[in-house]
Amino acid sequence: MKKTKVILMDVEGTTTSISYVHDVLFPFSKDKMCQFVEENGDILEVENELNKVVETVLKEEDKVIEVCDTAPYLIKWIVEDRKHPALKTIQGFIWKLGYQKGKLKGHVYNDIPLRFRSWSRKFKLAIYSSGSVEAQEMLFKHSIAGDLTPYLNHHFDTAVGAKKEVASYKEIAKQLDVEPEAILFLSDIVEELDAATDAGMQVTQLFRDDVPEEKYCKHPYALTFNDLVIK
Repeated sequence: MKKTKVILMDVEGTTTSISYVHDVLFPFSKDKMCQFVEENGDILEVENELNKVVETVLKEEDKVIEVCDTAPYLIKWIVEDRKHPALKTIQGFIWKLGYQKGKLKGHVYNDIPLRFRSWSRKFKLAIYSSGSVEAQEMLFKHSIAGDLTPYLNHHFDTAVGAKKEVASYKEIAKQLDVEPEAILFLSDIVEELDAATDAGMQVTQLFRDDVPEEKYCKHPYALTFNDLVIK
């Protein structure tokens, strides 16, 4: 086994509680979506994302809509927890405003600040989440533990590929210019860990809320980051 050079981390259920994402972030973007589209739909970077929604609706429903009509579809996709790239980017815009205005504070587990500090002295730290890179950066910049972004070297979202696809992890290794065997991926999702394993990475599954029955554990596991011994 190669010496670990990079620790690659999922967000939801790994560094940050699932309840924060589903009970705080998603409702916030859902409540603000109509107002955001109405007030910002003519801004180029927002309009570009909304046009992707228009294209998707045309492709999937054979229905022609205008940019100003996209909010109901985006809200529907939030409810469905759809991983549409445009939705994730627009949610990131909305959350950024929420963080900047002090209406949102990013949740991180209690062990995160200390582990980030200590690990950053030995390893490169990276995030891979279905949430946009900007959304990741804002969560960690405005976290309940303060600004944690100085400890993070790289951010990846689904622009590199879906999180359950082997090719995504190979692409991340390529962009990091590190052999997959030198990357430790931490996540709570088995299918993501399967894909990372098939790409050649080391993996550990996080059980933040439930103590697992060891006989059912497919991958090495930990309850917190403090339980990890990294070589």
